[in-house]
Amino acid sequence: MSPGLRSGILGISGLLPAGAMLATVLWEYSASPPAAALAGGFALAGVIAFSLADRTAPIIFVLVGIAMAGAAVATRPDWFEGTWTAVERGSFVVALYTALTAIRIAAMGSGEIVECGRFLAGQRPGLRYVALTIGGHLFGLILLYGSIALLGSLAAESTAREADAELRRHRLRRMLVAINRGFAATLCWSPLGFSMAITLTLVPGADWSAVVVPCLLNAVLMILVGWGLDTVFKPRLAQPAPVRAVPAGGWLLHLRPLLLLLGAVVVGVALLHEATGVDVIGAVMSFAPIVAIAWIWLQGARMPAGRLGHVGHRLGEFLGRELPAYGGQIVLLFMAAFIGSLGAFLLVPLTPRLGLDFSVLPPLLIVVAMVWLVPLAGQLGMNPILSVSLIVPLLPSPAAMGIHPAALVAAITGGWAISGTTSPFTASVLLVGSYGGVPAREAGLRWNGPYALLMGCTISVWVLILAAAM
Repeated sequence: MSPGLRSGILGISGLLPAGAMLATVLWEYSASPPAAALAGGFALAGVIAFSLADRTAPIIFVLVGIAMAGAAVATRPDWFEGTWTAVERGSFVVALYTALTAIRIAAMGSGEIVECGRFLAGQRPGLRYVALTIGGHLFGLILLYGSIALLGSLAAESTAREADAELRRHRLRRMLVAINRGFAATLCWSPLGFSMAITLTLVPGADWSAVVVPCLLNAVLMILVGWGLDTVFKPRLAQPAPVRAVPAGGWLLHLRPLLLLLGAVVVGVALLHEATGVDVIGAVMSFAPIVAIAWIWLQGARMPAGRLGHVGHRLGEFLGRELPAYGGQIVLLFMAAFIGSLGAFLLVPLTPRLGLDFSVLPPLLIVVAMVWLVPLAGQLGMNPILSVSLIVPLLPSPAAMGIHPAALVAAITGGWAISGTTSPFTASVLLVGSYGGVPAREAGLRWNGPYALLMGCTISVWVLILAAAM
């Protein structure tokens, strides 16, 4: 393909995931089959366009998906239903990713948000880990992986001025670990994350309002255990660390832009959910772009083109430059959901022939196993979207196991969060490794291995309590 043609395809390719998002939002409110078909069509067209024009697109996953679709055609009379369900799962992920990318890009373009991150990174050593963990969590709710990109770059910036090489190395590692663990804790409960959105669609009877409290406790445990380990295993320095100046200004003053943005999303999503009855994930998907546009409109007061001109300019950049820049990631996310869903479709009828009957296993064993299977699959290169989409449909429903859906959801999202701190194939660990100047496997297993083992045991005990008590 010629460079000109490739550039032309990429120039218009941003319209396709945006179309998938709008069609999915329409489906969330209307349950209209044509809207679902339109969303799937836009998402498929986007995957084809990015696969042809974006050199970063993971073509191997596309080829695996095509091979699996061929196997479905050859072996299943209901191949179309199973394949189209996989397309719908992939389009849902693309739509959610597009909506969250809009708010992430709007927030990261704000000077006030950047200064908020710089305030957290500049805290004194005794408070820095807690500040960055909580900051990583709050930023992660809005920015997703962008929280690691933003805070990680600020951590690298602040440590680069440190003259002592030993102190610089230890300080940067502890800061990056705090940011990563804070972000990963959002995967336990946040309705803005893929972990919760995917899990709720796969676990029968699961609803975010019914599972949020048990899952939120997982996040609290992750933050507390990380802080405890950092305190107990604080590195011993050859020379005392120098006294550092405390950043000027109060916490509320510096955190106000982030808290206002979070508050707007939370209140807006809650009101939309109550007023329309649409589920929380659908409310997030429809409201996040509105918040992004409002945030950009407010920033436009200082721009020469004015507010409307600034919004138009940023919207054009989002569709023509920023979304196409994430083409490889969009293909990966779509194919992970597609392969996982279609793989489960192909495996379900084979499990009895292979002598695999998960219904005979003790329910408590199944729940605990999910805490460990997701991070273990992550070490083998399986994206959590893929592994969860593949494994969960093979399991008995919570009702069949006699447990509350919250126990299974907490186990899955807890394992997903652990994978976000350890798997060298996840964006979070790759980013941490790049900012720390170490391989992703070292950033995942060496920096977080003991933490992951302790968290796996802790979450296992918690989900056992949930399964027995609820």
